[in-house]
Amino acid sequence: MGTPDFAVSSLGALLMNNYNVVGVVTAPDRPAGRGRKVSQSAVARYANENLLNLLQPENLKDDSFIRNLEKLSPDIAVVVAFRMLPEAVWRIPKIGTFNLHASMLPQYRGAAPINHALINGETSTGITTFLIDDKIDTGNILYRRELKISHRENAGELHDRLMRSGAKLVIKTINMLVDGKAKPISQNQLIGKNEILKTAPKIFSKDCFINWSAKGEIIHNFVRGLSPYPGARTYFKVGDKNLLVKILEGKHHKLPAAKEPGILNTELAGKIFVSTHDGNFELIRIQPEGKKIMKISDYLRGTDPSLISISKDPPV
Repeated sequence: MGTPDFAVSSLGALLMNNYNVVGVVTAPDRPAGRGRKVSQSAVARYANENLLNLLQPENLKDDSFIRNLEKLSPDIAVVVAFRMLPEAVWRIPKIGTFNLHASMLPQYRGAAPINHALINGETSTGITTFLIDDKIDTGNILYRRELKISHRENAGELHDRLMRSGAKLVIKTINMLVDGKAKPISQNQLIGKNEILKTAPKIFSKDCFINWSAKGEIIHNFVRGLSPYPGARTYFKVGDKNLLVKILEGKHHKLPAAKEPGILNTELAGKIFVSTHDGNFELIRIQPEGKKIMKISDYLRGTDPSLISISKDPPV
């Protein structure tokens, strides 16, 4: 059960290891994009390409969907990046239902663990398999695997590493469950004394705007934590127009900053710096609204640098 590319890797691993996949559950096809063309989830496309039995319920509590699952008589259900399951669904498999989560639970429960780990400047994260219960990301832990994070790594790069490692952990978890060797552990047992649990709530567009008054290291982590999706944002004021721009890569320099954060400097040819609390943040890759991702030097070839500033009063 899953929806995005992160789940496809685990599904592919099941097929490569010759497991009998009796059914694949994913989101219904939805209109997407400017043309509102009906689009399938990554999991649906993969399932169709491999001629797998595909179920796309609108409502996971629907009686007909639950009856169809029961007829499949699954031994184990694997959940990767999917919705919260009703108890009537996760109790169907004979051995159990487990979830793959992209953090070292109990840290970073929630919808966006990869983004939040990077935004918070973590130097390590991981993946976890756990048995599903009636709450979100709180079930008993089966296995965890830790991965280090590099200082320059962004959310897309970390996503791909966790996706590949997660697929391997799914296979290990299934093998141990089938052999009766798994020993689930309560998440409470893994919480250290005085440890503060960090959460990973869903990120909305309003949460993506850069605070140029913050320290450069915080801005650096914010940018890479949202790159390439959904993208950290700011507004350029170009002449008399406000332009929404995603900042997808940058670098902080501890150079003397302007007296006020958020001052744009284009004095060095082909480069843009924005003053921060403790230096200047160099913009390296951006995506202006309605355009493709580009290097800042390419953007400046078509825009007069003297006309650009950071908008102090962006549109609401």
